[in-house]
Amino acid sequence: MVFSGKQRLLYLYLREGWRRFSRRISLGRLTAMRFAGSTPDRLIVAPTDLRAIDPFVAEEILEGRFPLAGRVLDTEGESPFEIDLPSHEFAARLHSFGWLRHLRAIREDAGYVRLRQIVDDWIGSHGRSIGGIAWEADVIAQRIIAWLSHSPVVLRNAEHGFYRRFLKSLAFQVRYLRHIADTVCDGEARLRVRMALAMASVSMPASVSAIRKASRNLDLELDRQILPDGAHSSRSPRAGLELLLDLLPLRQTYVNLGHDVPSRLIPCIDRMYPALRFFRHQGGELALFNGATSVLAHELASVLRYDETAGEPFHSLPHAHYERLSLGETVVIMDTGRPLSIDLSRSAHAGCLSFEMSSGRNRFVINSGAPKFAGERFRQMARATAAHSTVTVNDTSSCRFSQSRFLGPIMTSGLSAVLVERRDEPGRIESLWASHDGYLASFGLLHERDISILSGGRLLRGRDRLSRGDGADPDAANAASAVARFHIHPAIAMRRASDSEIYLAAPDGEAWLFACRDGELAIEEDIFFADPSGVRASSQITVTFAAAAQPEIQWTLTRES
Repeated sequence: MVFSGKQRLLYLYLREGWRRFSRRISLGRLTAMRFAGSTPDRLIVAPTDLRAIDPFVAEEILEGRFPLAGRVLDTEGESPFEIDLPSHEFAARLHSFGWLRHLRAIREDAGYVRLRQIVDDWIGSHGRSIGGIAWEADVIAQRIIAWLSHSPVVLRNAEHGFYRRFLKSLAFQVRYLRHIADTVCDGEARLRVRMALAMASVSMPASVSAIRKASRNLDLELDRQILPDGAHSSRSPRAGLELLLDLLPLRQTYVNLGHDVPSRLIPCIDRMYPALRFFRHQGGELALFNGATSVLAHELASVLRYDETAGEPFHSLPHAHYERLSLGETVVIMDTGRPLSIDLSRSAHAGCLSFEMSSGRNRFVINSGAPKFAGERFRQMARATAAHSTVTVNDTSSCRFSQSRFLGPIMTSGLSAVLVERRDEPGRIESLWASHDGYLASFGLLHERDISILSGGRLLRGRDRLSRGDGADPDAANAASAVARFHIHPAIAMRRASDSEIYLAAPDGEAWLFACRDGELAIEEDIFFADPSGVRASSQITVTFAAAAQPEIQWTLTRES
């Protein structure tokens, strides 16, 4: 059945209303008494945390300064949980307790005392009343994982009273999370909830049946969210890395304690590694698609050292819908898909047919990426088609996003069909053709893109074409204006070589020449959202052309040195 725009919007409102109503009925009245229960007498094991620590951050926290989410909050001696916080993202980071890992750098008893005081402050101010950011499902899941993983630091030399309060609060959070698990929206958060509950079932005293139930629920969610090609169902390259950082310690915890490992856990991890390497440029960075942002090199290295599936990256991820071209030292990764569901579109980007190109250790053409800590305005800007290395028509995204607070930032319309065809000649040419219909309803146009790597990886040839639904050139009356954008990594220097050529130079001296004799070529200001230091200025190459007068442009990138 094909819906009109208004019919689809009505369907989305009804769907969200039913979801909220069903969740409310399922949860019933939430009170602290409802989740009261026995307190475990001990913790059995503390799972490993693979994330790196920073002793400087530990020192700052012990001094009452919390450097989180790109901000530094000076508590001036007050509890961080009793004062106004600078942003929602900061609050989520604070309440999720991921920063506990840095406190592993503590070497003096006074530091342990101060840490316990901070944790006790949270138990006293938020541990007895359910509500707010502190009790969002994903925040609870992260906090449970952090408390379990870093319990040796938190409980070191602790008096009996604090030990009991800590375990009582932890057990309370696990019971509450278990109750709401089925109502969590689809996506990474839902899987993390199941991971936290599985980790709690083996790290805390539990019956055999409880351990098996947590294991079965984790298996079901892994099967739902880890695609057959190993990518996460959100289509975000970073999601796989974040999940592996918790799945690997969970696997090891099961093995160390002699429990049966969930049947889908090891196969899923084995599938995820090739997908992670698929998105990895040769310099070690992950491609910036669908919410991916900067990745710390040591985080990626800490995960990849457990990779037992080493081999060449795949040419395609057929279920996540990405393609990879590689010849010589040149790599091109291209997005050839769309969100796999409405719920999963909440963080998806309108970047279909966008690509990234790297040579050796240098990234030349990229997408703008997602901001790591910026506010909602920047987060939504980063999702627009213009923030990706692809073609935009009339400054409009190929997918439309909801502006409704009720619906949330889901995609409401846009892509319905993406066609892909590989045209490789092994060892000589890596070539790809793809098209999408994201502009068909609005402007009557299809976008086609050809990309080929030739000459041993020293030549990249591209073609972008706008056509009608029947494949013919646009009508003369079509007034649509198009811009092909090529976002250039901030480390790359650019200068004009001629009216139709732009010279690109990497810091190590490697140079490429971008050439396009069609349309209007320009170097323009840009924004790079995914820089580790935050949102920063950068530059982009643009080629502007009119759909009717010049429906096709051809361009090349040629290695000069």
